[in-house]
Amino acid sequence: ELWISLEEHQDALELIMSKYRKQMLQLLQGRKGEEPEPLLEVHQDNCVEIESQINRIFEMGEVMRKAVQVDDDQFFKVQEKLAQLELENKELRELLSISKESIEVGKEELPDDDTQVTK
Repeated sequence: ELWISLEEHQDALELIMSKYRKQMLQLLQGRKGEEPEPLLEVHQDNCVEIESQINRIFEMGEVMRKAVQVDDDQFFKVQEKLAQLELENKELRELLSISKESIEVGKEELPDDDTQVTK
């Protein structure tokens, strides 16, 4: 089975390569009819285009880095505010429980009004 599979892959590769060679031959024949541009000029144009694309990529990278930094800063501010609110909430709950306890203790220490009225 492996041998048959290998032969099929080789046949497919030969077919692909023959089509590639045929297209390259047609391309080269088509170019012979045209007047070719100087190779150096084409190469320089390609270099300039590639450099401009690289510069744009770097600029986009900088913009993305700044956006990430802004997002991180905003995240840390939100985290800090959340921690502050949680601490404040905890302290307020403690104060509330202390208030409730003192009110309950105060009620227990007061004499009942019913006992005073009957006396």
